[in-house]
Amino acid sequence: MLSRVRSAALWGLEAFAVECEIDVGPGLPGFVLVGLPDAAAREARERVWPALRNAGFQLPDRRVTVNLAPAERRKEGASADLAVALGVLTATSQAPPARLESSAAIGELSLDGALRGVRGTLGLADALKRAGSQTLLCAAAAAPEAALVPGLRVHAVDSLTQAVAWLRGEELPETRAAKPDADGGEDGDLADVRGQAVARRALEIAAAGGHHLLFIGPPGIGKSMLARRMPGILPALGPEEALTVTRLHSAAGLRPPGRGLMVRRPFRAPHHSLSRAGLIGGGAPPRPGELSLAHRGVLFLDELAEYPRHLLDALREPLETGSVWLSRAAGTVRFPARAQLIAAMNPCKCGWLGHPRRGCKCTPTDLQHYAARVSGPMLDRLDLQIEVPALTSSELMAASSGEASAVVRERVLAARDRQRERGALNALMPTAALRLACALDAHGQRLIAEAMDRGGLSARGVHRALRVARTIADLAGEEIVTTMRLAEALQYRAYETRRFVAR
Repeated sequence: MLSRVRSAALWGLEAFAVECEIDVGPGLPGFVLVGLPDAAAREARERVWPALRNAGFQLPDRRVTVNLAPAERRKEGASADLAVALGVLTATSQAPPARLESSAAIGELSLDGALRGVRGTLGLADALKRAGSQTLLCAAAAAPEAALVPGLRVHAVDSLTQAVAWLRGEELPETRAAKPDADGGEDGDLADVRGQAVARRALEIAAAGGHHLLFIGPPGIGKSMLARRMPGILPALGPEEALTVTRLHSAAGLRPPGRGLMVRRPFRAPHHSLSRAGLIGGGAPPRPGELSLAHRGVLFLDELAEYPRHLLDALREPLETGSVWLSRAAGTVRFPARAQLIAAMNPCKCGWLGHPRRGCKCTPTDLQHYAARVSGPMLDRLDLQIEVPALTSSELMAASSGEASAVVRERVLAARDRQRERGALNALMPTAALRLACALDAHGQRLIAEAMDRGGLSARGVHRALRVARTIADLAGEEIVTTMRLAEALQYRAYETRRFVAR
């Protein structure tokens, strides 16, 4: 006999519907699984057979063939376990198939027949809804996450026995969607930062326009402290953004089953010892890297010069395109990567260059080699490059607490509202729109010409400075980008300019 049960599978971050075709036919008892499964999926027999036996069902004494269609697409994980078990039971007339016609099942079976949630439940449920399924059976722990998909009825089942009881007509309550998940860790408040008015200003500009930001300064002056307060001044994720980010983190296995939509923007801070695959993604099967896990949020690279140069250069294209494409023999995978980069680094190898009390011990060659650790093209993509000075004891004691994050956030939200009316964040503004939004007078054009001729500012650097100037004007509520706003934007690229002049 033949039965069909719909399920879903992952490959990379992409979820897609899978038709589990189960044929129980003549031949020696055996189990064959086809359809490009990975190792975890191929082990389904070793889970399904004990689960059927321990749940009190009769094992088929004939040949069982399972096809995971479409056969040309690779599948990973154990999400089809429940569907295969139900298909075997309906094919052997131990359960009625009527309710499975418009339904789907996902979940991993334990050997005693209990059901476990699987990685990427939200994406799997969404793929099944798009494929036409109206009802979904899944593990109780993961059901609130699956119920986030609008228009899909989700029934939580604890075991294979309960799933079969539902097929036989027993009613199960419909699971409600999990509440939004605002848990994102403690960011602290900008009011905790004393002094550093220029760095605070740069952080606000970066948040308002979505610009990449670099802090340069000696150890212990608050660079990391400032960066970790960025999520507190960013707006919450929009509905579509929250769904995408939640799906991504769920598929990456970083969220416990049953959590609601993420509403806080992610903040990722990897150590500089990570690999290329850990940063931009890779592996077999492909997994997202830290850049993709920071999608629609913040990627913080502390001690930027300690990262291998080839690793930083691998970020250049994804930062421009907002996507990571990985081409492998098994296929091509795309990971979203629209993250905002915040980086911090010391001014030199020993860290004390420019410090008012501690002398730098680096030789000119050391300074040159240290500066070369971050390539010019990579530095060119950092819109704001801020030198954060060390404060003297008197300056630190006299400095008052700055504005609270809530106050700064209101200005950021107002500036983003102005950008939304133009169609995009300033950092992502197309070049054609940039010419209209940042039309310069003669004074502004001369200022740009000097920055290019004397400071070595590239064409990309000019566009990025104009976008920053547009953001500064938006924060001030101004329609026109004045020469004063442009001059401030160019000041934030002084570190790059000095490197060019030094060469």
